[in-house]
Amino acid sequence: MHLDPLAILTAFGLIFLAELPDKTMFASLAMGTRMRPLYVWFGTSSAFIVHVAIAVGAGGLIGLLPDWIVKLVSAALFAFGAFMLLRSGGGDDDEDQEVRTVTGFWPVYSTAFMAVFISEWGDLTQITTANLAASNGAWSTAIGSAVALMSVSALALLAGRFIAKRVPLKTVQRIGGLCMLALAIWSVIEIFTG
Repeated sequence: MHLDPLAILTAFGLIFLAELPDKTMFASLAMGTRMRPLYVWFGTSSAFIVHVAIAVGAGGLIGLLPDWIVKLVSAALFAFGAFMLLRSGGGDDDEDQEVRTVTGFWPVYSTAFMAVFISEWGDLTQITTANLAASNGAWSTAIGSAVALMSVSALALLAGRFIAKRVPLKTVQRIGGLCMLALAIWSVIEIFTG
């Protein structure tokens, strides 16, 4: 196994920048306001590692999946997330009412894992990782890409925690729900325009 530091840095830089404005970052931010951030990070990171392994090991596999199916499932997951956030974030303004959050390692982990695992199929970062692995080496690309994806998720979760401490949780959930709804709509639009 040969590791090329330049290939690792190249993969990290390209993937980090490509993932920053990505829908997965916003989904992580929204999940981090309602769920335990560390558990969300474990879930998103696990999904990213699986996607990096798939991209590095079998980049051509992405082409076998119909793009519209991936986007439709992604839209459904974002719509479900929007529903959950808006349902719990709306309604009564009674300050004494405790807002329920998703708790427990496995429910949070599996929710975060599935949200990222399904929505990242055929994503720009997965395609870029596959292309980099073909020219820069599998292990170096895998390390750089995985660290970049996990770093963006961590940044989103930290931002979510920061916002949640300064803005009422109901407001954050409403905004997060609207963002998730927008991502669901965008995923559906991509089916017809992509």
